[in-house]
Amino acid sequence: MSRRRRSSALPSTRRLTLLLSLLTAMTMMATSAVVAVTSAAARANPVGYAAADRPSVRYGSRGATVRYLQQRLAALRYDVGGVDGVFGTDTLHAVYAFQKVQRIGVDGIVGRTTWTKLASPYRPGARHRHSAAAVEISLSRRVVFLTRRGAVTRIVDASPGKASTRTPTGNFTIGRRINGWRQSHLGLLWRPYYFYGGYAVHGSNSVPTYAASHGCVRVTVPAMNRLWSQLFIGERVHVYR
Repeated sequence: MSRRRRSSALPSTRRLTLLLSLLTAMTMMATSAVVAVTSAAARANPVGYAAADRPSVRYGSRGATVRYLQQRLAALRYDVGGVDGVFGTDTLHAVYAFQKVQRIGVDGIVGRTTWTKLASPYRPGARHRHSAAAVEISLSRRVVFLTRRGAVTRIVDASPGKASTRTPTGNFTIGRRINGWRQSHLGLLWRPYYFYGGYAVHGSNSVPTYAASHGCVRVTVPAMNRLWSQLFIGERVHVYR
């Protein structure tokens, strides 16, 4: 046998050892990949256990659980503002809106009941189908829906008219708007979009969870700033109970 053939002919035990080493290395690589995927999933859902057992979060809370909450609300089309892991005013009103739509207690606290609903929520659809964008205002749920082709594209927390000064129901059209503060005899309106006479959707510094306005539909000032470029003159507005 030549020197070249002798040097390449490895004993069977040595070949077996090399094969086992290769299999071990491949197993370690596969395990590392599984760990990486699991870690990524944990970051996306930092509380990786049953929804009902997740920790409660509320205004002022911070961290990965809040970030996950914001991501979930945004995926469900609620106007959460930004995803920053801080439970501030925008997140609070998004939670209010979610709780209103789900018809559960509206307290702004994301506890057992709200987490469970977030895992399997009721998803509202538009009552009116238009090829263009439209606005729907649910007085019973106290929210504003932005819609397009029968689908809800955004859900905004709102406070409509109280019992003594109800918001009119019906089908309307946005006729005018004011880019700034409007001082009326009933108070200040931020960036109002008027849909019926003096009735408007507008920003306000006071947006309680209950119906409290003099007939207009209040949203928060930051929410109105986000809505400003989404609404337009001539857009249809449907108001219903």
